[in-house]
Amino acid sequence: MQEGNARAFLVLRSANEEEIAFGELRQRPMGRGLIESRLTLNFKDGSRREELAVFSQGQVFRLERYRIVQRGPSFPTLEASLDRMRGSYDATAQQQQGDPEKHASGRLEAPTDLYNGLPMILAKNLSPGAVATVQTAVFTPKLRLVKTVLSTEGEDQVTIGGEPKKVVRYLVRLELGGLTGVIAPLIGKEPPDTRYWFVAGDVPAFAKFEGAMFLNGPVWRLEETSIRWPK
Repeated sequence: MQEGNARAFLVLRSANEEEIAFGELRQRPMGRGLIESRLTLNFKDGSRREELAVFSQGQVFRLERYRIVQRGPSFPTLEASLDRMRGSYDATAQQQQGDPEKHASGRLEAPTDLYNGLPMILAKNLSPGAVATVQTAVFTPKLRLVKTVLSTEGEDQVTIGGEPKKVVRYLVRLELGGLTGVIAPLIGKEPPDTRYWFVAGDVPAFAKFEGAMFLNGPVWRLEETSIRWPK
C-alpha cells in the first residue's frame, strides 16, 4: 500500500488510565519518493518526545533518515539520529534517569531492513499470517542493531458509533539474542512486547498502541483522541 498524507491527534495513557500526554502524528510526501512521518508527544509533566522517520517506498519501505528526541522527567534523556546516505549516526543518552549523559557517534552501514520509527507502517501493510523480521537500532548511546519480529497476533471486535468493526492485532517483539549480555544490564529484564491495533479494511485505520517507548520503560497506551470544544 502506497503511503501518503495522514494526520491524527493522540492521547497517551498510563497503565492506570491516567492521561499523561497529548500529541500528534503527521505524515506527508516530501518529493523524490520520500515520505516524512513525525510523532510528537507533549507530557503534562513538561517532558517531550519527538520521533521523525523519513522513508522511501518502492518494492519495499526503506528508512533513509531517523531522529528521536526525548527529554524530561518521564524518561531517560535520548537524542539520536542516523542517516543512510551519510552513513553515520550520533547519539546522546542516559542509561537511566539521573545518570550522566554519554555521547557516541560513528560510521553506519545501514542494513536495508532497518525500520526505526516504522513499525506502524510495516504492521498495517503486513499480509494476513505473514511474519516480518527486521532490525531496530538501539542507542546505548553506541548504536546496536536488535532483531525485531512483526506478526499478526489475532483479531478483536469493537464498536465504532454503535457499528461492529473488526480490529487486527499485531505483535512486535525484540529478540535480543547475542546482544543480551550488552543490553540486558540496561533494561534489567526482557523488554515487554509491543502491540498495534488497526481497524481492518481496504484502508486500515490506526486504533491503538500498547508498549514501552524506551528501554526499561513502563507500558503505555496510545490512542486517537476526540476534539474537545470549549463550553
